[in-house]
Amino acid sequence: MELGLTFPLQRFLKRKTPPYGAQPDRNFCWDLHVIQLRGCQCLLAVHCHSRYTFVRYDVPPLQWTDLPGLFREGLLESLAAAGFSQTQGEGYLRRAGRIELTRTHGRREVAFLNRAWEDVLELDLCLDTSRQAQPLLDHAVNVRPSRCAGFEGLGTGLERMAAVLCEREAEI
Repeated sequence: MELGLTFPLQRFLKRKTPPYGAQPDRNFCWDLHVIQLRGCQCLLAVHCHSRYTFVRYDVPPLQWTDLPGLFREGLLESLAAAGFSQTQGEGYLRRAGRIELTRTHGRREVAFLNRAWEDVLELDLCLDTSRQAQPLLDHAVNVRPSRCAGFEGLGTGLERMAAVLCEREAEI
């Protein structure tokens, strides 16, 4: 699995620019960005194929040092809150393989990330400042209809992620 880091996230983490990714299947690619919500540093993660999005609020410095762990935990909690089983989430991570940090995955994918960021800002009232996981905010962003390359018509990130998880389960 590839986690594409935006330039602001690379600077925030004080990391050198990672290499370009080599994963041809965007089902196993995510782009990550650092955002500020109510003055706190937060992780915004957007799936490159489905546009499924999750936010981790007020991430402490120590958690940023283990970005793959922060991502894994956030993804599993977000999928569980969205109604997916633990088995589906863990199965997806297992099929995705080892996590590699890369550059972001292209213009279309960065456009997804920018749109998700706009949606998060617009839905700020859904933010729960008492916890890191943001199930209400994630849900509000993921049920907004939008166009997405590779999918017919309008759909939601939640519907598209369900298709990704179910499609991958069927391949086993």
